[in-house]
Amino acid sequence: MLNLIETWDKVFPRDESVNHKKVTFKNHFGIELAADLFWPKASGTFPSIAISGPFGAVKEQSSGLYAQEMAKRGFLALAFDPSFTGESGGEPRYMNSPDINVEDFQSAVDFLSNLDIADPDKISIIGICGWGGMALQTACIDTRIKATVAITMYDMSRVTGNGYFDSADNEEARYQQRLALSKQRTIDFKNGTYQLGGGVVDDPSGMPDFVKQYFDYYKTPRGYHPRSLNSNGGWNVTAGTSLLNTRLLTYASEIRNAVLIVHGEKAHSLYFGQDAFKLLKGENKEFLLVKDATHCDLYDGGENHDKIPFGDIEAFIRKHC
Repeated sequence: MLNLIETWDKVFPRDESVNHKKVTFKNHFGIELAADLFWPKASGTFPSIAISGPFGAVKEQSSGLYAQEMAKRGFLALAFDPSFTGESGGEPRYMNSPDINVEDFQSAVDFLSNLDIADPDKISIIGICGWGGMALQTACIDTRIKATVAITMYDMSRVTGNGYFDSADNEEARYQQRLALSKQRTIDFKNGTYQLGGGVVDDPSGMPDFVKQYFDYYKTPRGYHPRSLNSNGGWNVTAGTSLLNTRLLTYASEIRNAVLIVHGEKAHSLYFGQDAFKLLKGENKEFLLVKDATHCDLYDGGENHDKIPFGDIEAFIRKHC
């Protein structure tokens, strides 16, 4: 039984114009997930959206902000914590797996499909950052999803296996990772605990601009949250094992339902979205480039809270649902 915090502890203000409550549901691995459900103060059924991300964040950060805003626009929106993180269940903590994370998205669709106030024929998903890649991976398998929106996306398997900007895309670099992960597994088993890898750096001086942008979001009042891995101790060192050994988007070209990829013009991660879009086929696929936006600007809208193109996201989903 999960112990849910009922007081409002989001990094964004509550909007009383929409309904909100905490909910739980189980995925096919038996892990209980915690989520925030937002919906309009109106009667009837609504098109629904499952939302998660960024990778290493919690629903009290970006995904909850997106969910509340989409509820204001007439959707039933569910922002959930992935397995092993936030208020969701799963042991050991702070692990990830592309298979389990896709299942998390699918179980959110299961939940929405069975709500009386949700239209089961109008379900979409939104994934932010690393969960943008997971959203596309879920769209490869789940035909119930009518529209998928990937926001400022990462392909987590690519960055894990190749390094940033594919700078370590070679056998020797991956072998050195395998050596380190294998050694750490032995140490963790002996100690009976899992070594944390560390979240966003505490001092970004001298680091690349995108690291400073992460710091500005996760390590300041703008986006800090005590349950967020990125704001605190990070993932387990060995959490990336599956991502190193599994590649996402193998069947991206076979996604028949609608896909919108949204990326910032100045985002360091732009190449992930551009290359993912090249894999997609069909006239119901769109790429939206947000002028002057960095990667983290699409987490919360940036300094002036005006960078997230919610109107375009809404229009795309309504067009295809």
